[in-house]
Amino acid sequence: MENILLQSADYEPTLPVSEKSNPLTRHIDRAPASSIVKMLQACDAEMFLEKSQTQYQRLLSEEMVKTLMEVAERVRLILKDPQDSLVVLSGCGTSGRLAFFMASGFNRELQRLNYAPVYSYVIAGGDRALFSSQEAPEDDPTLGALRLKKVSEGKKRVLFVGVSCGLSAPFVAGQLDFCLRHPDVYTPVLVGFNPAHQARNEPIPGCTLTFHSVVTRMEELAKTQKAFLINPGLGPEAISGSSRMKGGSATKILLEVVFSASFSRTPVTFNLILQHMRSYEKALDFTYSHSQEIAALMEAAGRSLQCGRQVCYLGWGSLGLLGLIDASECKPTFGADHEDIRGFVSGGYKELGNNEGDLTLMGPEFSISHDDFLDGVLPRLTDDDTVLLLYSDSDDIDKVAKLAHRVREKTSNIHAAYHQTAGDAAAKQDDINKLCSSTIIFTWPQETPERLQHLRELSTKLLLNAVSTGAHIFKGKVFKNYMIDLQVTNSKLYRRAARLMQKLSGHSESECEEALLKAIYQVDKLSEDIATCSLETHTHTAGKAKKVVPLALVCLLSGCSIKEAESRLEQQPIVRKAVEACLKSS
Repeated sequence: MENILLQSADYEPTLPVSEKSNPLTRHIDRAPASSIVKMLQACDAEMFLEKSQTQYQRLLSEEMVKTLMEVAERVRLILKDPQDSLVVLSGCGTSGRLAFFMASGFNRELQRLNYAPVYSYVIAGGDRALFSSQEAPEDDPTLGALRLKKVSEGKKRVLFVGVSCGLSAPFVAGQLDFCLRHPDVYTPVLVGFNPAHQARNEPIPGCTLTFHSVVTRMEELAKTQKAFLINPGLGPEAISGSSRMKGGSATKILLEVVFSASFSRTPVTFNLILQHMRSYEKALDFTYSHSQEIAALMEAAGRSLQCGRQVCYLGWGSLGLLGLIDASECKPTFGADHEDIRGFVSGGYKELGNNEGDLTLMGPEFSISHDDFLDGVLPRLTDDDTVLLLYSDSDDIDKVAKLAHRVREKTSNIHAAYHQTAGDAAAKQDDINKLCSSTIIFTWPQETPERLQHLRELSTKLLLNAVSTGAHIFKGKVFKNYMIDLQVTNSKLYRRAARLMQKLSGHSESECEEALLKAIYQVDKLSEDIATCSLETHTHTAGKAKKVVPLALVCLLSGCSIKEAESRLEQQPIVRKAVEACLKSS
């Protein structure tokens, strides 16, 4: 019933699919870990729903598979002429990080096959956005076009893949518009997860474009294969609007299917694409078959965050890079501190291979190597911190064991997620298991090395998304299934916070804004001085405060004082439970 409800046009009709709340997770903030994992599994499984169950084009629909075939053929043409051709992947936030991840991975694959590398990436905000949110560049279409022009200079044929999960990012709209104005060189491909008519139709400041107008032009050109839209509906995210989850997973699946098919020595057929897509569905089911172990890991991470300690991912190869990506997304998604969840990868920037090289000097959140972990984090570790090792049987098990020994000297709260192939179990793995409180062992059936790696990566992404999401739910960062601990540091976020409070509380706009200001200034009554301050003063003050929206919500929903709300949230960080406690005591 809920599957039918969330796909209905009548369900939250004013919102695009990617921004709706998911009925499957409306009580995720009050659920135990085991139930959270089941909810996340149900949400992820929606990606593979058949078209008959929904009005939207789906991941496995015939139209989608045919579009993927056509794009794969375009990539094949580029592989035949690598000197003058390029494939550019671009996006903002999670989409940009995955653009980097896949461009790097496929260039490595090409080199292994003795092809010249043809993939390049663009991320709004440059390489610093790989680890930290960069909102201003994401809103700049002109900058997007300039970055694309620069990266593809001198090329005669460019396949541009712009990823915007909500069909909304101005940076990507500017790039697609640039492609449409230069059709002799550029073929644009748009990847997103709303129907075309739900593309954002608000004017982009400083230009005449809307994302909707760009999509409309692309739809017309798609009829003659001069542009391509890859926009299946996935259903709402488990945490409303958190496109790092299903949006990120589907981006990875779709583009890997296209690029892998283009390498294939056999013709790109409908069945080849469909079979490849189905293998990801099996990988999803296989990952969640370890739901009890995932729930235990989620609880450990949640305990660390609740007592003000941290979670560290220590990874190798591409699994380590996924750890970096998951950790970097927690700060903008949940209003987390960069130290709450951190990722470290063996080899650091050498393994990363990013355009701008070593960014360590930019600040502590850009320290990403195992050596950085050993120098800066290990000395401070306690049993209240959670450490998760991410590796596979293709990594150097001796190095993994050596690092595990170092960590075990400081904390017993060490865990592992290990991927192996059936029949290839490593004997030395037992030594690492003895050092860990728990190990999730994923034993995969025999596959081609490239496909096996992609499936292991998706599995690792699902695992990390679950762990970090659950841990932040336990820390009180989610109300129902909405992210609520917004950083109210500019006018856009201030307005967003007030609207969110209105939606969640049912109170009027003025009541919500009043509660927000009381939480920002830590007062039970607004003085005239506060009431007449500028919005800039409010947001500046809010930048120094913590838990502004949770605090405001508790006061608004229970009628308690700021001091009591603070006390309740300290005892019980889950906002709905803190409200209940306030109401009971009164």
